[in-house]
Amino acid sequence: MVEMSREQERAELYKGIWGLAGQLRGSVDGWDFKQYVLGTMFYRYISENLTDYINDGEREAGNTDFDYTQMSDEDAAEARDGLIEEKGFFLYPSELFCNVVERASDDENLNETLETIFKNIEDSSKGTESEKDFAGLFDDFDVNSNKLGATVAQRNDKLVKLLTGIGSMNLKGANNKIDAFGDAYEYLMAMYASNAGKSGGEYYTPQEVSELLTKLAINGRTTINKVYDPACGSGSLLLQSAKILGDKKVEQGYYGQEINITTYNLCRINMFLHNIPYDKFDIACANTLTDPQHWDDEPFDVIVSNPPYSVKWEGDANPVLINDDRFSPAGVLAPKSKADLAFVMHSLSWLSNEGTAAIVCFPGVMYRRGAEQKIRKYLIENNYVDAVIQMPDNLFYGTSIATCLLILKKNKTDNKIAFIDASNECKKVTNANKLEPEHIEKILKWFTDRQDVEYRVKMATDDEVAAQKYNLSVSTYVEKQDTREKVDIDVLEKQLVDVVARENELRDAIDTIIADIRS
Repeated sequence: MVEMSREQERAELYKGIWGLAGQLRGSVDGWDFKQYVLGTMFYRYISENLTDYINDGEREAGNTDFDYTQMSDEDAAEARDGLIEEKGFFLYPSELFCNVVERASDDENLNETLETIFKNIEDSSKGTESEKDFAGLFDDFDVNSNKLGATVAQRNDKLVKLLTGIGSMNLKGANNKIDAFGDAYEYLMAMYASNAGKSGGEYYTPQEVSELLTKLAINGRTTINKVYDPACGSGSLLLQSAKILGDKKVEQGYYGQEINITTYNLCRINMFLHNIPYDKFDIACANTLTDPQHWDDEPFDVIVSNPPYSVKWEGDANPVLINDDRFSPAGVLAPKSKADLAFVMHSLSWLSNEGTAAIVCFPGVMYRRGAEQKIRKYLIENNYVDAVIQMPDNLFYGTSIATCLLILKKNKTDNKIAFIDASNECKKVTNANKLEPEHIEKILKWFTDRQDVEYRVKMATDDEVAAQKYNLSVSTYVEKQDTREKVDIDVLEKQLVDVVARENELRDAIDTIIADIRS
């Protein structure tokens, strides 16, 4: 039997998800479809994760024929408290995904069965350290929604298809070469975001952009203390550090904050599906700018963020904020109508002295006057700006605008800023642009070399930037290459002489013909 390659496995996985989408299409679309699939996938994941953990332990102890899926609930109850302490949750054998799927088509009350199981999972963590990581995870999985069907029978029919579809996917096994649960999550997010316009873009940063942003922030390190995203969305940026360094090299874990409750739930599910244990992530749900949830944590080595563009916030309408340690150093708050630089100041405040922050910014942040100019002045005069990178347009779901990457450091060894024009570093894919590996590597090389490159990189001193009224637009410093065809004046002059001579010859010939006609 020919073993499947990594790409073949991934293609089979995507095919399965797409096929499931086809089965459910019509009643459950877009965002709702994704919620049901991810919820079911998460249920399968934690069922198998717990089963494997118990089976491996028993078999190591010599009980080679042990199988938790076949154990009675009464016998399993004896180990309940210990398992909750170790894994953060508990499922009785009868509640495991595989056993529920086996009974699903004959269960006339399948919706109630699932509702009870989901509640039991969350309740099992109550009063423990894992409670905040499990609370509300199934809130968006409404087994009684009319979107699944008008009657209980119709809803259960959809739920059976959902369970059997997820159950048939190759998400584990000895030959599985991919992080299948995590891969399926990323595929679903991309599939939704690419067809959802602006709303999808609010929840998802394309993987290649996440990779570049994280590599810029890791900045050559082989280990980091922890990674933080103040507007973490579904968590794809946070998890890039694990993909690039390996989870064990992110020593203290993954921290983030998200204001949207649904997206907050998605982020926590994403952590589990990427095999991050409950005690190695801390995701909070609240407004980062006015109610930050990680005050007591030590500064972060790596901060990555794609905060919402130009959202409104309280700003100077809240008299307390100007005295907030995060914002007060600049002496001014970001405008109430544009919170972009409030996120920047927040990130800078929580950055470690040896760390790097990489933040996606809207172009206007780099040149607008008023309060934003004063904040840029503060950043530049204190030598915190390490680089500004102009990215191609059409990279992000939901906007065609060419964004910028702002790189901040507190430990710079020079007083220069790298202005990098990467606006052409992309591949055209249908109506969008995409970063390929070679584009990422080129941008990283320009960033680390910190050398002038004609039409691409300009190393400008803080004084030079000050002379430009603290304008951080890349186009102010990097000369655009003139791609128009060069004209040789001498050659052009000779061509004109030849044209005039030929014109005179033709005119003489016409005069001769007319004279002959008249005669």
